[in-house]
Amino acid sequence: MDPRILTFADILVNYSSGVKAGDKVLIQCYGLSAKPLVKALVRKVYEAGGYPMVDLRDTSITREINMGASEESLEYTLRHELNVMKDTNIFIGINASDNIYELSDVPLEKSNLIAKKSAPLSRERIENTKWVVLRYPNESMAQACEMSLDSFEDFYFRVCCIDYEKMSRAQDRLVKYMQNTDRVHIKGPGTDISFSIKDITVIKDDGRYNMPGGEVATAPVKDSVQGIVSFNTPAVFKGIVFENIVLEFENGKIVKATSNYTEKLNKILDIDEGARYIGEFALGLHPHIRKPMKDVLFDEKISGSFHMALGNPYAIADNSNRSAIHWDIVCIQTPEYGGGEIYFDDVLVRSDGLFVPEELQLLNPENLA
Repeated sequence: MDPRILTFADILVNYSSGVKAGDKVLIQCYGLSAKPLVKALVRKVYEAGGYPMVDLRDTSITREINMGASEESLEYTLRHELNVMKDTNIFIGINASDNIYELSDVPLEKSNLIAKKSAPLSRERIENTKWVVLRYPNESMAQACEMSLDSFEDFYFRVCCIDYEKMSRAQDRLVKYMQNTDRVHIKGPGTDISFSIKDITVIKDDGRYNMPGGEVATAPVKDSVQGIVSFNTPAVFKGIVFENIVLEFENGKIVKATSNYTEKLNKILDIDEGARYIGEFALGLHPHIRKPMKDVLFDEKISGSFHMALGNPYAIADNSNRSAIHWDIVCIQTPEYGGGEIYFDDVLVRSDGLFVPEELQLLNPENLA
């Protein structure tokens, strides 16, 4: 077995998940290309004294299920999945789909119905299990990055097996800084937006929730978002690649939304009232991720980026918004992507992707790598 996979599995089981004796661990994987990692995870879970349960799925079969889904069929399947999740301590979710566009022709009406019906399952996983989710470095990911598979695997394992203890210590400084912040003001090409994060919990992702780690996140006070934001990174959602998303806000609510698929974008935003509010605001800071990959788990960690999630917040950083969706959309502010500034309480905190205050400069890529 590839020693990099064993090292990665060890990180996921013993660092990210912290598996202990007697833990019931659900390993759910979409795509068969990740079988080597699944096998390594099973081995590591047993070594830690846990009980692994494996759920292998295929995205093409998921498409078939989704195309014919009804309220009744979803209630049946999701009831059983919810029971399994309630009997799970730790969840490790792997996406190894061979085609990121496999679900692109599922009608949005079906997708919205599935999202609504799946909300209790998602809440159970996020709120009541220790979880980590990730992608697997297969041909599909390599193609999206316009790289050979060998080169992409080298990049992937360098990114995912970074020194997370070092990253975590540096993130603590930004967490403290944001905890003492009220107003956030972001400026850049097509962007002039402000909001409050006062009294909202600030959390760090240091490889214990998403893999790779590399962000510090909170949420805006729900009705405080004002202005306009233009996102310059492709956002894949429900198998559709949205580009040039521009959102305009009044009193926290999206009042105008445009993109290359404006009609589809607004159908997603109309899934429920909460989808037009922001559930997360975060800064990306992984030193090895510098350009979009059409994969949100990597793109939201791009050094010098920020992202906002439409819809539901994380329970640990709750701004009281509720929605069936949580959709992260990314804007890069490095000079190559147009630059920009972020101010906390009128103090310039990041300029063209680099942190300015001395106590935060440890988070700049040359110091964090």
